[in-house]
Amino acid sequence: MSIDELVGLVEYDAKNDPFPVQGWDAVVWSVGNATQTALFYQHVFGMELVAYSGPETGNRDHHAYVLRSGGVRFVFKGGVDPASALLDHHRRHGDGIVDIALEVPDVDRCVEHARAEGATVLEEPHDVSDEHGTVRIAAIATYGETRHTLVDRSRYRGPYLPGYVARTTGHPTPKRVFQALDHVVGNVELGRMDEWVDFYNRVMGFTNMAEFVGEDIATEYSALMSKVVASGNHKVKFPLNEPAVGKKRSQIDEYLDYYGGPGAQHLALATNDILRTVDALRARGVEFLATPDSYYEDPELRARIGEVRVPIAELQSRGILVDRDEDGYLLQIFTKPLGDRPTVFFEFIERHGSLGFGIGNFKALFEAIEREQAIRGNF
Repeated sequence: MSIDELVGLVEYDAKNDPFPVQGWDAVVWSVGNATQTALFYQHVFGMELVAYSGPETGNRDHHAYVLRSGGVRFVFKGGVDPASALLDHHRRHGDGIVDIALEVPDVDRCVEHARAEGATVLEEPHDVSDEHGTVRIAAIATYGETRHTLVDRSRYRGPYLPGYVARTTGHPTPKRVFQALDHVVGNVELGRMDEWVDFYNRVMGFTNMAEFVGEDIATEYSALMSKVVASGNHKVKFPLNEPAVGKKRSQIDEYLDYYGGPGAQHLALATNDILRTVDALRARGVEFLATPDSYYEDPELRARIGEVRVPIAELQSRGILVDRDEDGYLLQIFTKPLGDRPTVFFEFIERHGSLGFGIGNFKALFEAIEREQAIRGNF
């Protein structure tokens, strides 16, 4: 299965797009210990170390490790200088995503349009160069303290960016377990979801792909609202969530409290064999949200999903959820929070034609999250 099929890419003509986005460039994290985090992602998630920046390369501010898995690039940064802004960010938010960098064909065109639409430009377009060529970059602000760096690397052949050196893993690591980034979910404050949907529509030319409100996305105790925006080719998809009024605090409320404001809540990572992925990660200690047996025994679910590539019993034994829409079906599962704070987590997704997000699973998923919130004393 190609990466395009994994993430549900669609045909698209970029000529009239004022802010054409080709795809994901990198997800940049601020973490408490980048050296240990990079090792963890190599040995648990099978990612490959490809580049490094730090004191040895002249970067006195922080360590940065660039890891790849198929078409996914993660950059883990950890402050070295006690005055590093990364350490201030980490004190406020814990481990989390500071930058969702996007690959664009014309940085200047995108920034000109974004500025005209009222976006905050954090970095003006400029070139950075080394012996491998030149990268054109700029950055704009989005929700919370998150940014979108815009990258044109068409004239560059280095391992990542100028200032980084090639570095490889010097020890055996397991096989990779994901091949592509499907979507990144952002959590924002009550009443601000539509504001950020408008931002992506107006500033970045994204289209509205889906909307989940009311009973679609509620349990007996808590609720949230979600809208999905996507780049023209659907390679970049951003579901945006806000809390809704319920009897108890929702998962979005918990995230906003512990992250200290809006931010990226979870990343959906595409795999072409979710069973192997889950088995491998469980064997390496990754914990997933539990799904009750009643989910798989529900006759309405059985009737709706029809035939899928593996027996339901195989999905049930692993806690994998399944959903079907008019285009096909998908399989998905969610990890527990990855760090000390109950904030960022991963979704693993295997698409078979479906372009959706598992609406039929929302209630089961949110009830599973509520059980974990209750254990943490935050529900």
